[in-house]
Amino acid sequence: MLWSYSKAGVDLDRVKRAHKSIVEIIEATYEFRRELFGRIIRGAGHYAALIDIGGGKALALHADGVGTKVLIAQLMNRYDTVGIDCIAMNVNDLICVGAEPIAMIDYLAVEKSDEDMIAEIMKGLVRGAEMAGIAIVGGETAVMPDVIKGAVEGRGFDLAGLSIGVVDVDKVIMGDKIQVGDAIVGVKSSGIHSNGLTLARKVLLEHAALNVHSYVNELQCTVGEELLKPTYIYVKPILELLRKGLEVHGLAHITGGSFTKLLRIAPQGLGFKLDNMPEPHVIFKLIQSLGRISNWEMYRTFNMGIGFCVVVPKHEVEEVIRIFKLHGFEAQQIGSIIDEPRVEIELKDEKLVYST
Repeated sequence: MLWSYSKAGVDLDRVKRAHKSIVEIIEATYEFRRELFGRIIRGAGHYAALIDIGGGKALALHADGVGTKVLIAQLMNRYDTVGIDCIAMNVNDLICVGAEPIAMIDYLAVEKSDEDMIAEIMKGLVRGAEMAGIAIVGGETAVMPDVIKGAVEGRGFDLAGLSIGVVDVDKVIMGDKIQVGDAIVGVKSSGIHSNGLTLARKVLLEHAALNVHSYVNELQCTVGEELLKPTYIYVKPILELLRKGLEVHGLAHITGGSFTKLLRIAPQGLGFKLDNMPEPHVIFKLIQSLGRISNWEMYRTFNMGIGFCVVVPKHEVEEVIRIFKLHGFEAQQIGSIIDEPRVEIELKDEKLVYST
């Protein structure tokens, strides 16, 4: 059987159409703040929404969750890392518009009020907040046994958050300054991060009949340990790039939809040629091999080893890589901007093309 994200239950094309429909519906609400404090500068459709708060400042907002990574936590009976993922999925998107993340509120829905489990989840949130330099200023914990069901009876939960950041209006980064010939610097991921877990679970735990405690020599750890590795938080190196005044034209967090996400920041008529991709992490090779998944599907579902992209003029590449290295991240130039509105990924023996 050839596996795909759609066969695993997530049809990215349908998700994209649903997102478009949602945006069209909620755009009518922007008028409610016209001529009032809190005018909408940029609504849904980018990495974060922007609201004018006066004084040349804008508030950036983003909401996100951990997805089905919570099921791996339940199966492993380990809950102290998914909070890091929740923070990462929020703040990594905020920085894509040039905003400094400042605070977050969380939403935790549980099947059962398990104090020990909740305390462990909170530990992860606090650790993630420390890594991102933000405050957790509130939240909601809902006990809903009739709604929340998980992989282990009594341990079901879902975790999400709403994050806010601030940015000078004249320093907002939307990708509109991206030019043909700009370099694309890719920053390594820790592994699967928080996207594509549905397909990974279907292939590894169902199709291949492994379990979270199965030790895999190639991974040098168990399946569960690998899938629970926390998403990297890229806030501090990105803020350093911006504070030092580097000429940053675009920023992209590689999450759901993987490298097709780059099209979100591309000016009309431009695209991305990725011709120097790193060797994928072992976990991706394992999933692809066991699930007989095509390269085309893999590179639009998983981050394949690159968790974040920075678009800069060529003369800034060396400094970008240096700053990321100082913060403990591996980075390299993985491609450049082209005058075709698509994403091209050149592998050793195949060329993948994605368009809107």
